[in-house]
Amino acid sequence: MATFCGRALRRFLLFVLLTVPVVAATGQHISLSVDASEAPRKIFHVRLQIPASAGTLTLYYPEWIPGEHGPTGPIQDLAGLKFTANGQTLKWRRDLLDGWTFHVEVPVGATVVEASLDFISPAGREGLYTGGPSATDKMMILSWNTMLLYPAGPTSDELTYDASLRLPAGWKFGTPLPVASQAGNEVTFKPASLTTLVDSPVIAGEYLRVVPLAQDPLVEMDIAADSAGALDAPPEDLAHYREMVTQAQKMFGAQHYRDYHFLYSLSDHVAHFGLEHHESNDSRVDERTMVDPDKRLLEAGLLTHEYVHSWNGKYRRPADLATPDYQKPMQDDLLWVYEGLTSYLGDVLSGRSGLRTPEQFRDALAQIAADLDHRPGRTWRNLQDTADGVPAMQGAPHEWVSWRRELDYYDEDVLNWLWVDTIIRQQTQGMKSIDDFCHLFHGGQSGPPEVKTYTFDDVVNALNQVAPYDWRGFWTERLQNHGPGAPLDGIARSGWKLVYDETRSELVKATEGKDKTINAEYSIGLTLNEDGRIVDTIEGMPAAMAGIGPGMKVAAVNGKKFTANVLRDALRAGKSSTEPLELLIENTDYYKTYKVDYHGGEKYPHLVRDESKPDVMSEIIRAR
Repeated sequence: MATFCGRALRRFLLFVLLTVPVVAATGQHISLSVDASEAPRKIFHVRLQIPASAGTLTLYYPEWIPGEHGPTGPIQDLAGLKFTANGQTLKWRRDLLDGWTFHVEVPVGATVVEASLDFISPAGREGLYTGGPSATDKMMILSWNTMLLYPAGPTSDELTYDASLRLPAGWKFGTPLPVASQAGNEVTFKPASLTTLVDSPVIAGEYLRVVPLAQDPLVEMDIAADSAGALDAPPEDLAHYREMVTQAQKMFGAQHYRDYHFLYSLSDHVAHFGLEHHESNDSRVDERTMVDPDKRLLEAGLLTHEYVHSWNGKYRRPADLATPDYQKPMQDDLLWVYEGLTSYLGDVLSGRSGLRTPEQFRDALAQIAADLDHRPGRTWRNLQDTADGVPAMQGAPHEWVSWRRELDYYDEDVLNWLWVDTIIRQQTQGMKSIDDFCHLFHGGQSGPPEVKTYTFDDVVNALNQVAPYDWRGFWTERLQNHGPGAPLDGIARSGWKLVYDETRSELVKATEGKDKTINAEYSIGLTLNEDGRIVDTIEGMPAAMAGIGPGMKVAAVNGKKFTANVLRDALRAGKSSTEPLELLIENTDYYKTYKVDYHGGEKYPHLVRDESKPDVMSEIIRAR
């Protein structure tokens, strides 16, 4: 009887050991080895060594990625997952309620679990942020969050990773992550917290150029491209980037990084976006962006935006976005500060640094104002909801943008923060501006990365310290109102006004050229591809009222085969005609003629001076 009870007890204790979740100890080191030698084939091989003890080890694949504002961790691109301990293959199962969580059965006597996995970078151009295509035959961008697992229990600050990377033969690399040693294609990094690791991507390639922008602290551009010729940027353009760093220091009065790296990808075969990090940014554009004036114009605000994020978004961060790990959901209600203020300051920085001429700055602002002034979606959805709804809207289709109203907290808050800037200047008789808010809110003592969180009340209180005003009422109205129309008061207060004429701006032409589109948004409410396929319509405007919608295709205009010039000629001719514009349209294999009652000609947005007011806008973008 005693022998039976002893065996039962041992079985019971073993059951407890294998089923009670293991909580990882804080301060533990995890070994991470990434073999990127097959990056041109778009596959990365990963091995981890994770301290463990007997029981159920719960491991996470990062789900909520900072800066991506949603559960975008590309779990669908993880493959080949296997766990071993002491040479024994371990059983594991995915969590039934959270597909980014794995439970591994760790046997008695094991102290380390070895994990192996492959990350498969998508081909093509589809994918969200770090889950999008990230490798070509000549270059890659490695985002550590896509390459690792981490144990439940400790925060990301409490876990230390000893990371190493194998590169393809002959490739060079750039990263803010401190390097311990390099031997040939093998790079070993200094131990770093999981927070720092995920915040420190690596760019690498056969063609990689390093452009110093500043010293003490070091700021540089690490530019990888699909061709050597794409790296041959004009010297005057690089001078503007150096001025960008100077102007940013003057805007904020301090910096919060040890050194800073612009990780700039020039490729037609990777996902295009910008993603902020504390000591770097991952920005991806067309291959010839640095050597083509039109492409440079279109991307003139990208690096300035991401650089501003080092202060606004990384150093100062909404409290509900400063989560302890990568599984806790983030709350995006303050994106009108995190992204909106960054958009405004980034645009201002592009003007002050010379990346945009004053006219180009105004054209970009006019484009924003015109787009938002044609947003029927504001009748049902306020600006606050465009931030609140981000996690569910990340993969929204491109059609019906004006009615769906997706990420307006970016552009509309350019207009709102311009308004704030002009109010500060008016309230202080020109003695203070948004720069004073930046010094107060984002400045402080220079030093290495740290995070200072804030709430809505903190923003209001800081604004009141700069210039007393009803800032709570102002922002409540801005976030909750439904229009009509875009908030154009900042433009008006700065001495300019939005007008439309038949002249396409340099920016409109460059956008049409890059996207192969035709802009008829502000006349009949259509955006079309060059082949006549309708990209989008604007509800309430003539084309939509005639029954035309996205996905249809224009075959003929007033009886003549469709081309861009035929459509533009017809719009101009309609000004002196009482006859409607006739569009022959194919819709899912059926043809029908639609009559569009419009006689206003072509319309494109511009800003013109209001001579009755001071030119505050030119002062805003004047180099300091």
